[in-house]
Amino acid sequence: MLATILVAGSFLASEKLAGIINPFSLTLLRFMGAALILLPIIFSNPRWRRSILPTLPRAMIISLFFSIFFICFFESLNITTALNTGTLYTLVPFITALLCMIAFRERITVKHVVVYLLGVAGTSWVIFSGQLDLLLSFSLNKGDLIFMAGVFFMCCYSISMKFLYRNDEMVVLVFCILVGGSLWMALALFFSSQTLQWDLLQGQSIYYMAYLVIGATLATVYIYQKTTIVLGPARVNAYIYLNPALVAVLLFLIDGASIPMAVVPGILISSIATVILQKSRVQENIVK
Repeated sequence: MLATILVAGSFLASEKLAGIINPFSLTLLRFMGAALILLPIIFSNPRWRRSILPTLPRAMIISLFFSIFFICFFESLNITTALNTGTLYTLVPFITALLCMIAFRERITVKHVVVYLLGVAGTSWVIFSGQLDLLLSFSLNKGDLIFMAGVFFMCCYSISMKFLYRNDEMVVLVFCILVGGSLWMALALFFSSQTLQWDLLQGQSIYYMAYLVIGATLATVYIYQKTTIVLGPARVNAYIYLNPALVAVLLFLIDGASIPMAVVPGILISSIATVILQKSRVQENIVK
């Protein structure tokens, strides 16, 4: 829940930074800043230092999936809308559950499928603000297909966090993922021929960037890595259904923006779907 709240906050911070520097550079700074914070901690411990090289190859694969998601996301926004990407992102929990069947032989029942679809309906309700005409006008374009590829890689990122874990020192694994993400995003920035533009971050934008580095990157990568190993990718990604609702709540608490009554049913539906998925997964683990 903490990680989900932090991610919801990242939408607000990213919105404040939109248009100041290019998104590839923004993501590179997020990864690099978080890695640099961990750097002195890692190198102060001899055992952690020795763990870097054995851990780095697997972390590079994990971070590659994560980085490709961001690349697809930014590229898709050149063609499609944030509304479309927000809607398609609700498919992450369901696709992750399907991949878990293959990677970890987890069961997915008809009940699970119904609840996943309920979660998609609830979050879509919030995204479309309860306006049926917007929902009916929804159509896929080339940008949506690019983002769907990104959705698949985000699911692979979640799967790989558990599949490639080898009883690693958690802080070392997180550090290596952040280093890997920095390298992949640096390559993306290079091949896209975009500049860093970090000097444009001034005044209050520095605080928003600090939140993205510490709260939305360092903390969430650590929390998601740790919880994915324990809870599994399917359970962790089910919390995605709460993202639109949490963004609305944070907007209300921070900016005083009102929560339209039209989105309240969607918030309730997505919340119920998340609770049902968590309870059903817990019961299955108890049976096992």
